[in-house]
Amino acid sequence: MQPNSKIKVGILGATGAVGQRFIQLLADHPWFEIAALTASDRSVGKTYAQACKWLLRGGMPAPVAGMTLVPTEPAALDPAIKVLFSALPSGPAGAAEDALADAGFAVCSNANAHRMDADVPLLIPEVNPEHTGLIPIQQARRGSQGFITTNPNCTSTHLVCALKPLHDAFGLTAVNVVTMQALSGAGYPGVASLDILDNVVPYIGGEEEKVEAEPRKLLGVLADGAIVPADFVVSAQCNRVAVRNGHLEAVSVKLARRATLEEVAEAFVSYRGEPQRLGLPSAPDPAIILYTEADRPQPRLDRLAGKGMATGVGRLRPDPLFDYKFIVLGHNTIRGAAGGSLLNAELLVSQGYLKA
Repeated sequence: MQPNSKIKVGILGATGAVGQRFIQLLADHPWFEIAALTASDRSVGKTYAQACKWLLRGGMPAPVAGMTLVPTEPAALDPAIKVLFSALPSGPAGAAEDALADAGFAVCSNANAHRMDADVPLLIPEVNPEHTGLIPIQQARRGSQGFITTNPNCTSTHLVCALKPLHDAFGLTAVNVVTMQALSGAGYPGVASLDILDNVVPYIGGEEEKVEAEPRKLLGVLADGAIVPADFVVSAQCNRVAVRNGHLEAVSVKLARRATLEEVAEAFVSYRGEPQRLGLPSAPDPAIILYTEADRPQPRLDRLAGKGMATGVGRLRPDPLFDYKFIVLGHNTIRGAAGGSLLNAELLVSQGYLKA
């Protein structure tokens, strides 16, 4: 199912790094048309070109340069807008997204504020498209046709994309992950140069807690109007490294049933989720790329696989403590942020939750 005409969308927090990525990905989108950009009080009333220091390659898309920035409030937005993509910081996002959903807008959020709310879908369309079944429950609570969906933390996104085929085929009992996370994950201007040059920072505030909690909701089961978390444990250690884009993760897994190395490899290679079956515009196909070279995937070489939307897996081998270990790579600001919310919106269109 796809719309007969383009659906009007807005971007919340449009001048920041994630907001810019939303604009870049939506500039020529076949289903969506940017109709509003919101910003903080100091930028409201300015044009986008006046307020925004553009950070991405390729330059600012011309259609948005002259758009006037408006407040992040229901009254400031055209009611013809159906979807709001939220690039708001997690602090302000909580109340702002609630107000907009209560006013009837569909909010596809990249923020952390509502990810673990009981009736808010935490979505990766390849992983848990059925979790959109929480939307009618949320709408009933709000007394509104509006709702919020979220995409997970950028690190959790690619980790869970890799875990999903294994969980389906063999079951998981334990996951250990050590991350090497790109600087862009800290936003702009990010980490001070004298902190990261010649260094690795072995702490990212709040990150390990997210990576340990979100996979269990994502891989949980929707039953009786609630998510029953998946029954495995995750241990995470998160590090910031001097890479511009692309999070690398060293993962070890303990499986619920025995599997050969060939069976595990085949689970990765053959996996296709709902976005691939539907041919959604932003869906990578294949969703997972299994690298057989001894030194791949690497951020500089492989982060843009599938236009930055695919998950790379490599160095698959037996683990003497767990069952198997492997490397996961994914682009953190494309699939791990704006692109994840965009694919969520495409799934919502295909499921009939969004119409032009």
